[in-house]
Amino acid sequence: MVSALALAFYLTQTTEAEEVFIPVLNIKRSELPLRGDNVFFLQKVHIPETLLIFRDEIDLYALHQAGLLTLILVDHHVLPKSDAALEEAVAEVIDHRPIEQKHCPPCPVSVELVGSCATLVTERILQGAPEILDRATAALLHGTIILDCVNMDLKIGKATPKDKKYVEKLEALFPDLPERDEIFDCLHRARFDVSGLTTEQMLRKDQKVIHRPGVKAAVSAVYMDLAAFLQRPDLLADLSAFCQAHSCDVLVAMTIFFNAHNEPVRQLAVFCPCAALRMMICGTLERSHSPMLKLTPFPNTHPDLQAYLQGNTQVSRKKLLPLLQEALSAYSDSMKIPAGQPETAGASAEQVDKGLVREGNSLTPGLSQDEDDPPLPPTPMNSLVDECPLDQGLPKLSAEAIFEKCSQISLSQSPTAAVSKK
Repeated sequence: MVSALALAFYLTQTTEAEEVFIPVLNIKRSELPLRGDNVFFLQKVHIPETLLIFRDEIDLYALHQAGLLTLILVDHHVLPKSDAALEEAVAEVIDHRPIEQKHCPPCPVSVELVGSCATLVTERILQGAPEILDRATAALLHGTIILDCVNMDLKIGKATPKDKKYVEKLEALFPDLPERDEIFDCLHRARFDVSGLTTEQMLRKDQKVIHRPGVKAAVSAVYMDLAAFLQRPDLLADLSAFCQAHSCDVLVAMTIFFNAHNEPVRQLAVFCPCAALRMMICGTLERSHSPMLKLTPFPNTHPDLQAYLQGNTQVSRKKLLPLLQEALSAYSDSMKIPAGQPETAGASAEQVDKGLVREGNSLTPGLSQDEDDPPLPPTPMNSLVDECPLDQGLPKLSAEAIFEKCSQISLSQSPTAAVSKK
């Protein structure tokens, strides 16, 4: 979000042509509360949510059909199948992931494997027009790089020399920026804060989907102690409703929290009404040696659910996904499902990327897209969600309303996330 906001702000300030640069946050407005760090940070720099434009509030397809749309993708470079018609409108990509050659749009692509896409946007601004950079924009970029790079911790190894360089440049230009430890601690706590969320919201907050012929699994990161999660009221009913709503046969919840020594604690819960499928998944996880999860059964009284303590905290969700894919494949084969039968739908609407789309565009059959997981925190440091919910119908925002909202943004001199140029 910050990369798109800041890039749109920069383009608005430096482009002489009569074009309107609209930062589009690639989630529905109703999904924003699931991103506690984003909500906290926007409030901290005094950017009202009412000034933001979300994907369900702008009809990109109508703009494209009218010949009025140019897209710049930030912090991702693969459009989901549902957005294939927009690919010809993509004029530029700014990303920090390895390029997927088969799916990357045919346009100028600026990709560098740094720790944060915000680093590349900062570089663009400071090299192009450093004089336009204000403190609010600098604070957004500075905090985002620090969070993405895990407070520039050398032991984690997420920060590159370029990340370090531009954090220091921002600090030199704005000496009153918050201390690194302070801003990282605040954003990190906000990212893992699930207070006030329903069980369904917790599961959607950071969800991926994997599938094999005839079987589909949701894999959710849950930021709380498993014991507390299992004690939530009406848990089984909520888990069943979640699987039904998302057409999933199994739900794997990977809980993560930090103990009093700030050490990660990982736990697993496998919910599946089908005993054969549940046994296949649990058996695969228990027997795995590469990686070895070191699972210990965790007491619970819920039927259809198996829970574990995970002794090997180095096994992140990224490393767990191939094991689950293996289990789904084995179950699919055991059911003798014909090879030609269509697979279950890929990425769900809750899997969201940043900018204009990602988070798991699940274009590769069987496994949703994922990013490199550092040892801490357990989730991708530059995103909490991995796919793009773009199939819930088109937005209702008119062209006049878009221009009015852009005028509000300009008047407030707020920095501005995916960039849509009209």
